Amino acid sequence: MAAEIISGTEMARTIREELRIGVEEFKRSVGRPPGLATVLVGSDPASQAYVRMKKRAAVDLGMYSRQIELDREITEDELLGWIEGLNADPDIHGILVQLPLPPQIRKNRILEAIHPAKDVDGFHPINVGRMAVGDPAALAPCTPLGVVEMLVRSGIQTRGRHAVVVGRSDIVGKPMGSMLLGTGPGGDATVTVTHILTQDLASHTRMADILIVAAGHPSLITADMVKPGVVVIDVGVNRVADSSREKGYRLTGDVAFDEVREVASVITPVPGGVGPMTIAMLMSNTLKAARSLNRAMA
Repeated sequence: MAAEIISGTEMARTIREELRIGVEEFKRSVGRPPGLATVLVGSDPASQAYVRMKKRAAVDLGMYSRQIELDREITEDELLGWIEGLNADPDIHGILVQLPLPPQIRKNRILEAIHPAKDVDGFHPINVGRMAVGDPAALAPCTPLGVVEMLVRSGIQTRGRHAVVVGRSDIVGKPMGSMLLGTGPGGDATVTVTHILTQDLASHTRMADILIVAAGHPSLITADMVKPGVVVIDVGVNRVADSSREKGYRLTGDVAFDEVREVASVITPVPGGVGPMTIAMLMSNTLKAARSLNRAMA
């Protein structure tokens, strides 16, 4: 029997409706909406599309959205000046700098300049550390946070189960491992973190009760690499050439969906899986940051 498909699109829609209520309550209480600033350096089409989606989601929820578009040739100090201004702006509760950045700008210096309380991407070292020790006040990275939310809302038990993460990025793989190791819903798992250089990767993935793949390699995980009944969360989004499509490509995950679906019990699609959840968690983090900053000012 083919696996059940978890629709991130449908789940994200439910979360947005919950957030809409929270945003309205915040506006009534504080007199202004939560504010999200997105900073885009350069004109990369993919980055522009991501920023537009984030702005559209914020506006749809009734948040204040400010989009800042800067020239690709901007200096690091000039960008830091923009960040400093947003840190001090009381109308802005969340700051997101779209990655990647041009080569003349050091990513870590920019991410560390964002005030931790406004770091809605969850990339600041302070938030990373607080998340790793289980501080519920930490702003966690949106994609792994979305994966945990999918597991919890789908009723998938993680406690005591073996979760294997494929991918070790700072954005997904590493924080994913920390969250699964944490206590409470979506945590208490036994965790193995692997990556593309892991020897005999399949020997690890076949041991997984829950397999989370974020390696950035299309169709890396095939049916012979998973055990029957596994839960598969595919975080990968890859463009694969496809002359039959108008755009000349199609989006595919890191999992060979059609064949793995015949072995797994639960699986997420690409697109329509983790992606919509990532944006929903960004909106959730923005509301969380707004509430926290408002309490701190009270």
